[in-house]
Amino acid sequence: MIEEKVRLCKRIEEKEEAYSDISRKIWEYAELGFHEYQSAKLLQNTLEAEGFQVETGLAGIPTAFKGTFGAGRPVVAFLGEFDALPGLSQKPGIDIQEKREGTDCGHGCGHNLLGTGSLAAAVAVKDYLKEREGTGTVIYFGCPGEEKGSGKTFMAREGCFEGLDAVFCWHPWDVNGLFSSSSLADICATFIFHGKASHASASPHLGRSALDAVELMNVGCNFLREHVIPEARIHYAITNAGGNAANVVQETAAVYYEARAPRLCQSYEIFERISEVARGASIMTGTSFEIVRGDGFSDYIPNKVLGEVLMKNFQEAGAPDFDSEDHELAKNIQNTFSDQIMREAAAAVESQHGENAAAAMEGKVLADVVFPINPLKTLMPGSTDVGDVSYQAPTGQILTACKAFGTPGHSWQEVSQSGSSIGRKGMITAAKVMGMAAVDVFQDPQIIKDAKKEFTAAVKDGYHCPIPDEIKPDI
Repeated sequence: MIEEKVRLCKRIEEKEEAYSDISRKIWEYAELGFHEYQSAKLLQNTLEAEGFQVETGLAGIPTAFKGTFGAGRPVVAFLGEFDALPGLSQKPGIDIQEKREGTDCGHGCGHNLLGTGSLAAAVAVKDYLKEREGTGTVIYFGCPGEEKGSGKTFMAREGCFEGLDAVFCWHPWDVNGLFSSSSLADICATFIFHGKASHASASPHLGRSALDAVELMNVGCNFLREHVIPEARIHYAITNAGGNAANVVQETAAVYYEARAPRLCQSYEIFERISEVARGASIMTGTSFEIVRGDGFSDYIPNKVLGEVLMKNFQEAGAPDFDSEDHELAKNIQNTFSDQIMREAAAAVESQHGENAAAAMEGKVLADVVFPINPLKTLMPGSTDVGDVSYQAPTGQILTACKAFGTPGHSWQEVSQSGSSIGRKGMITAAKVMGMAAVDVFQDPQIIKDAKKEFTAAVKDGYHCPIPDEIKPDI
């Protein structure tokens, strides 16, 4: 390891207690998307104390911000998230489900770790730039509302990530490796049907049921599922059933739909077909309808050049160093999982990280290896607003073990471990890997040239935000 990277890792280790304290406080705040006021302020204050110039209120979102240090190119950015989930209140570091007092929310995706780990990397790179001769800029982006709200998509719509040379990010996971998969794009909208109210027994012929239209739309979309690509997903939820009086023909009813597909253009195509189904339902029922677009996500385009840089440094840094207490907690947590959960965890790691990955994790409760880059092109069956960032700048992302193998996301078990030393040790490892990768970018101009060449070819049609201009963040 070169001397600059050794010093960078040492600086992160020296501040490990401070970063653990920040992640613990954000874990305790457990604030929902676009309402992360305490979490954002804590991160902003830390950046300012480290000499960053902080700009708040990005994209009209009070908790969206960036901290900038340095000047000139290259410009390297780190993405931080810090929102929690509702209904996941849980005490930290225990193997039984037990809510903590004072909140119904919890960090069921480890964003208390994610935001803090990226902060640690940005601060370490700042110190590197202070010692380095030449130009260079490091930016930390505080990105709210990832769980529900598409915070980065709104930020991308305002051009927040344009002009960056490289973007690094990470996510707490149950294994160590590169997030080399693409993700599903997602178009979201509510379909509101308007009919005519009438007495359902005395004069039903005078009524036009909006609820009938919703139900017919859902039936039509159920038939549509057979005629879309296998990777696509169509989800729906009835958000307004028109009331609870059966003897009244429902005048208004609404249903929420999501159209997911491997590429954004495919999501749009499926969404148009869903809209046509809605039009057919309105014709059949004699109702009218309107479409209210919601948030959305672009598909994630992993930059292979930056991915290789991250993985080279991940192999050099190694997996998190867990102790016996970490293993004991992880084992007890893993014992709460069903056999089906463990089978699906094995299948997922095999799919995302290549042949023999599941065998490498067999009998282990915590990941102690860094999986090499999977040569096969894979698709994550979910969506992320990091995808919109990847359409504006070359983006690389790693996964770091912060929980017992098999831990489901958005679970009380993950909340418990996100507030434990297991999560914090994975966080520190992620900070080191991303910081070391940034050093490579600053020292080798060819990396940026190659990354941008790949990026330009991948997004040759440009960025088209999946959220219409008239839709505002739900703050």
